[in-house]
Amino acid sequence: MGKKEVGKLGIVDLIVSILIAELAALSIEEYDGSILVSVIPILCLVVVQVIFGFFGLKSSKLRNILDGKPAVIIKNGKLNFKEMVKLRYSLDDLVSQLREQGIMNIEDVNYAVLENNGKLSVFKEEKNYPLPLILDGQIDYSVLKEIKKNESRFHKKFTKPVAIVTPINVLEVFTKPLSLCMRLFGNII
Repeated sequence: MGKKEVGKLGIVDLIVSILIAELAALSIEEYDGSILVSVIPILCLVVVQVIFGFFGLKSSKLRNILDGKPAVIIKNGKLNFKEMVKLRYSLDDLVSQLREQGIMNIEDVNYAVLENNGKLSVFKEEKNYPLPLILDGQIDYSVLKEIKKNESRFHKKFTKPVAIVTPINVLEVFTKPLSLCMRLFGNII
């Protein structure tokens, strides 16, 4: 695997891959024993990886623990050194990734987000905050705090009814389908 393939792996995937390779190497070295001695632990590791993957899809907290969260490195053209130190992300790494995207000056970047896989997402003229406010149906309160919005104001804005449901008579569906469609969809048909 090259650098790009390893960079796309999650931490659990990387650990399981290394352990499977080690178990396979042990079984090749010790050819006297049964092959089941190596196959059973490899199958157990694969099952553990699948279980972590399944629960990672269902739980955003577990996914954040295993994969981490994207981090804003540049905000409004200014470096976030505190976040860079926390991630052990050097200025050389940042400048290198900006050069790869054709950007020579950090001040030209409005937002830069270091993704979970190590890639840098750059937003030059973005006015909106680059991270999602709602993810998996849950409000990300750290993003809400970052964009300086009030939680009650947010709830007022997004809990308004979106659509008005028209009551439908079941008998009308079978006896008058055309009039029902006209009532529901208006002049679209």
